[in-house]
Amino acid sequence: MEIEDIRREIDQIDGELVALLEKRMDAVVEIVEYKKNTGKAIFDGEREQEVLKKIATLVNNKVHQETVVATFSDIMKNSRNFQEKVLK
Repeated sequence: MEIEDIRREIDQIDGELVALLEKRMDAVVEIVEYKKNTGKAIFDGEREQEVLKKIATLVNNKVHQETVVATFSDIMKNSRNFQEKVLK
């Protein structure tokens, strides 16, 4: 397989990831509303650890596990940053 073919595949995957991340952020907006209405804190360390453990078990190729978990950690960090901006 040529590098351009691989890059096209990556571009297609990136498009799918963007759609899924936008869908996830739509759910985060709902979380923000809930937290705003209930006074619940933005950061829930216990929940984040649960999510990261679950993500680790979902990774089929364990060579990628650390990177995938770190990526989700970053996604959650950015979600918290978004929540903080919205709640200000």
